[in-house]
Amino acid sequence: MKMSGAEILIESLKKEGVKHIFGYPGGVVLNIFDSLYDNKEVQLILTRHEQGAVHAADGYARASGKVGVALVTSGPGATNTITGIATASMDSIPLIVFSGQVPTMLIGNDAFQEADIVGISRPCTKYNYLIKDVKDLSRIVKEAFYLAREGRPGPVLIDLPKDVTVSKAEFTWPEIDIRSYKPTYEGNKWMITQAAHLIAKSKKAVIVAGGGVILSGGSKDLRELAEYAEVPVTMTLMGLGSFPGTHALSLGMLGMHGTYYANKAVQGADLLIAIGMRFDDRVTGKIDAFAPEAKIIHIDIDPTSIRKNVRVDVPIVGDVKRVLTVLNKVLKEEVKEQWGEVRKAWLRQINEWRQERPMTYTYRDEVIKPQFVVEKIYELTKGDAIISTEVGQNQMWTAQFYKFDKPRTLLTSGGLGTMGYGFPAAIGAQFAHPNKLVIDIAGDGSIQMNIQELATAVINNLPVKVAILNNHYLGMVRQWQELFFNERYSYSHLDVVPDFVKVAEAYGAVGFRATKPSEVEPVLKEAFKIKKTVFMDFIIDWKEKVYPMVPAGAAIDQMMFEEQKEKPEKKLKAVK
Repeated sequence: MKMSGAEILIESLKKEGVKHIFGYPGGVVLNIFDSLYDNKEVQLILTRHEQGAVHAADGYARASGKVGVALVTSGPGATNTITGIATASMDSIPLIVFSGQVPTMLIGNDAFQEADIVGISRPCTKYNYLIKDVKDLSRIVKEAFYLAREGRPGPVLIDLPKDVTVSKAEFTWPEIDIRSYKPTYEGNKWMITQAAHLIAKSKKAVIVAGGGVILSGGSKDLRELAEYAEVPVTMTLMGLGSFPGTHALSLGMLGMHGTYYANKAVQGADLLIAIGMRFDDRVTGKIDAFAPEAKIIHIDIDPTSIRKNVRVDVPIVGDVKRVLTVLNKVLKEEVKEQWGEVRKAWLRQINEWRQERPMTYTYRDEVIKPQFVVEKIYELTKGDAIISTEVGQNQMWTAQFYKFDKPRTLLTSGGLGTMGYGFPAAIGAQFAHPNKLVIDIAGDGSIQMNIQELATAVINNLPVKVAILNNHYLGMVRQWQELFFNERYSYSHLDVVPDFVKVAEAYGAVGFRATKPSEVEPVLKEAFKIKKTVFMDFIIDWKEKVYPMVPAGAAIDQMMFEEQKEKPEKKLKAVK
């Protein structure tokens, strides 16, 4: 029996196991939405903005490990997805974005709500398609899902002209063979053996774990490597959760706002084992001063990421999990080096750095410190929550003071740094894990960028919690202006910030506010008990900064720290 293109699309999504689509309707996709009207297997979640739809699909993908799906109309509907697509592209998140398009006969004629979304999205998609024949639709959908999740994951866009979705054809689910795309999954055995010997002979090795460890499902293998070889682990922002943050070998995050001891360890290392990360500028600082004494092993499935930013001594192209499985086997069965006392000396040195400069902040009774809020969230959840963040100071305080022990529990825009990401991402994560506690840690600037998604959360009865660290500023911008622009706060002061409690209530959610430290824990406890969407407005110290901090252009061990004029012991908070 012949089906319309819209029906073929829905049937193809069923074949791929899709349960949720995030989207927003419009003229040229109305027949697709009509096909979804009575469908019981695929649920469309109506967001209130197309950017929110893509971020929600992104959060769903990060939290679940599945491919996220978004559906929007043509023209402005399609162009509104670009920030979300670029966010997913930078962080290697598997997404399929279906955009409506004007009928094929009108393409190029400046028709109403026409936009060349294939051309616009080309720089930030892994691949994209403009479908011209309904007979190609199911094959292209299957190819798109394959491309999105295999190799280095990423977003794929499919542009759907209206006449293609209306036309009819027989539904088929063909086998696919994309000869031009054959990712390398198995690492070169000789290179892996070389890496094993370097690890065994090193005296001051450090593992740097990135988001690729999580994407590959390689967290257990990473832990096995670290524990067997007795090598400390530091993580990029995207790698947090790939190795337990509470583990004795964990150094926390490295880089611009990383821990003192992580950055000192990297700079003093004789070997870096870089796994599923790309050495971006926030990690390396000044490139020619980065890890000056270290040989570098780099494991990544994307060959273009290796040697792109730093020199590499042992490059290994392959799937992180598969490479680590072989590497662990070689270390145990073929190398058999005894490194005992050598490792202990290095770990003692790192612990000295840890004690010299622990993660600290100065607690004050009269004002809420943002670090205190994050600590309390961790304490009350015991780390058993999915945390999303917006971008800026809130993001860095979360990375510093929340201990992520499990993969896929931190959802944050790492590469693009997209304000407005966290709240819709939390909504997507809540759909992926309806019984999990999902919390967005936000700033008062970022939360306003997609605050309309309160309606999405409320109408779907989602118990998402939003902790707003409210300082009436674009906090990270203000911090840079204070430190590097002579306290000239040019357009970073948010003179008018809405009453977030009333905003929440206006949408049918619940709102709370805390203005002093003693109110933080009661507000959090009450919010976590309520099975509704909750906004928590924490009025924080407006001058609080994120420390440590590496100034732009400096080496990562040239760090700035909080100036403390008085340091009474009971007032000094430290994360151990």
